[in-house]
Amino acid sequence: MCPCLLQLLFYLLATAVATGFVIVAVVLYKTKPYPNIVRHSDEKSFLDPQSIQTVAFPSIEDAPTLELSVIVPAYNEEKRLPSMLDECLAFLEEKSKGKSSFNYEVIVVSDGSADATVSVALRYAKKHGADKVRVMELVENRGKGGAVRMGVLSARGRQLLFADADGATKFADYDKLEESLSSLASDWRHDGIAIGSRAHLEDDAIASRSFFRTILMHGFHTLVWLFAVRSVRDTQCGFKLFTRSTARKLFTSLHVQRWAFDVELLYLAERLKLPMSEVAVRWTEIDGSKLTPFWSWLQMGSDLGMIWLRYTVGAWRHAAIEKKENRNPFSHTHLESKFLLFPA
Repeated sequence: MCPCLLQLLFYLLATAVATGFVIVAVVLYKTKPYPNIVRHSDEKSFLDPQSIQTVAFPSIEDAPTLELSVIVPAYNEEKRLPSMLDECLAFLEEKSKGKSSFNYEVIVVSDGSADATVSVALRYAKKHGADKVRVMELVENRGKGGAVRMGVLSARGRQLLFADADGATKFADYDKLEESLSSLASDWRHDGIAIGSRAHLEDDAIASRSFFRTILMHGFHTLVWLFAVRSVRDTQCGFKLFTRSTARKLFTSLHVQRWAFDVELLYLAERLKLPMSEVAVRWTEIDGSKLTPFWSWLQMGSDLGMIWLRYTVGAWRHAAIEKKENRNPFSHTHLESKFLLFPA
C-alpha cells in the first residue's frame, strides 16, 4: 500500500476519532444528567365534577392506598376513549364486586388535547365518582411518555398499569399481567414489571401490513435490540404493569417523553436488573392511530440513538444506579427529600 494512501487513511481515522470526541463533549455539556420534571400549578389538582371543587393529587412518594391505578394517556381521543373506558370500568367494577379487597382508580391524562377529550373523561368521573376516575389536564402537549409519567407521579395504587386510550388491548388481560407480576414481586415494595406483548401476533401483522410498514417494523426492532433492550420482544405495546416501587424508580428518571419512552423504561429496567416478564395479550388494531408510519418511526429511531449514546457516555444517569438506596423509599425521612422537581 503506497504511503499516500496510508497517510489518507490515518487522516480519515484521526478525523473520525476527533469528531467522536467532539460529539461526546457536546452531548455531555448540553445534557442534564437527571430530568427536570416541570409540573404546572394547574396540573397539581383535579376537578371533582360532583362537588365542583378542585382536589390536590397525591404523590408517588406517598404510601399506596389502593390496589390498582390505571393511567390512560389521551391526546385528542374524544372518539376512541369512551369504548376503552366502558370496557375498562366494567371489568374493574366486576372485579371489585367479586373481591372486596380490590379497589382501583383510573387517571385519564389529557396531553394538551384540543378536542373534547377532557369533557368526555369528566363525564365518567361524574358517573363513577372522583375517587375512581380522575382527569388530569396537561397545560401543553408533552408526548405520550410525558403524559404517562405525570399520571404515574399522581397515582395511589400498589400496582400501576398504563393502558392506551384506543382500547386495542383487551382489558381483561390485566388478570394475566397481575398473575405474572405477583410471581415476580410479593408486594408493592419489591420490584417487577409485567409487559403486555403482541409478539405472538407478529406473523399475522406482517401478513396484513404493507411491505414498507413491515420493513420499518423490522428495522425498528433491530435498532431496539442493537442499542437498547434485548430481553423483551415487544417494547411498544401500551399495556404494562409495574409495582409501585418500580414505577417510582423508572418514571422519576425518564428523559424521553414521546413514543420511544417505553424503550428507555425497559432499558433502565435491564440496567437495574429489575425482574421482568413478557405476557401475551389479545390485541386488535384500532383506527385513528396518531403514529405516522415513516416520520414516527424516524423520530423513534433518533430517540433510540440518543438513549444509547447519552447513557453510554454518562450524560444521562439513574439515581438508583449511581447510589443504591438503603432506605425504604416510602419512609417518612425519604418523603422529606427533594428528589422530584415540581416548580410552582
